Amino acid sequence: MTSTEHGCVVVGVDGTPYSRLAADWAASEAERRGCGLRVVHAVSRGVDSAYGEALELGLTERAMEAAVGVLDDARTRLTVGHPGVPVETQPARDDPAQALMSAAEDADLIVVGTRGRGGFAELLLGSVSRKVAAHADRPVVVVRGDTVKAVGNGIVAGVRDERDEEAVRFALVEAELHRADVRLVHSWTPLAHTGPGTSRVSHMEEERNAHTQILNHAARPVAEHPTVHVDTELTVDSAAGALVKLSDGAGLVVLPRHSVEGRFGLPLGTVVHAVLHHAHCPVAVVPAG
Repeated sequence: MTSTEHGCVVVGVDGTPYSRLAADWAASEAERRGCGLRVVHAVSRGVDSAYGEALELGLTERAMEAAVGVLDDARTRLTVGHPGVPVETQPARDDPAQALMSAAEDADLIVVGTRGRGGFAELLLGSVSRKVAAHADRPVVVVRGDTVKAVGNGIVAGVRDERDEEAVRFALVEAELHRADVRLVHSWTPLAHTGPGTSRVSHMEEERNAHTQILNHAARPVAEHPTVHVDTELTVDSAAGALVKLSDGAGLVVLPRHSVEGRFGLPLGTVVHAVLHHAHCPVAVVPAG
């Protein structure tokens, strides 16, 4: 797929500094892909339910006027910074996360921002980005914090199992667009074995071979992108810990999103959840095949 065959990039804005950073990242991505940028700002329907009917229309009207102002400011700023990118704006009266996913039905990528602070404040302020990352049916990039490193610094892609070829493929396409290297990483923790030392060594070797096969299987799309330099790495570590460490020197971390088993599981899974909270660069979450 060439860059001109892409649909568009969708980004959510709310007038905050970190959403402006996300919009800048999205505009740069659209420019590299040769596609348009759709900027969305939503006014939650909660405005209606929080007050009486007599106030509802006036509050909603003022909220929508403010939304148009936020979008006009975003379009002006992005058009000046990225004059070659067609920018369209879309106000919405809906839950912000749902508005973004609805606006992205013909898009290739959704971009959201988050303040990137720890503690209770992040649980509130990051709820939209986490909801979109957990439920969107296409890749979502979460731009964290106040600064962004260039994707060209390198891309780290986490591999969990054989279903992760789509995440690997996304990382390779990004690498081509940004002329970046890719590091495919699969982490594992050896199972505990009892018995003689030679038996434990044998079991460890079997486990390592099995995990190497998983990594090699997920890496099959590498053959489709011969111009991208790719390193594969098998680490004995927690997956989240390894990926957060590697994010410090990278410009983008790419993670597969798997369906969570069990009704009490985190919607994003523990690894994706941890990396989204602690990574030192933007994080792309790609639904697993």
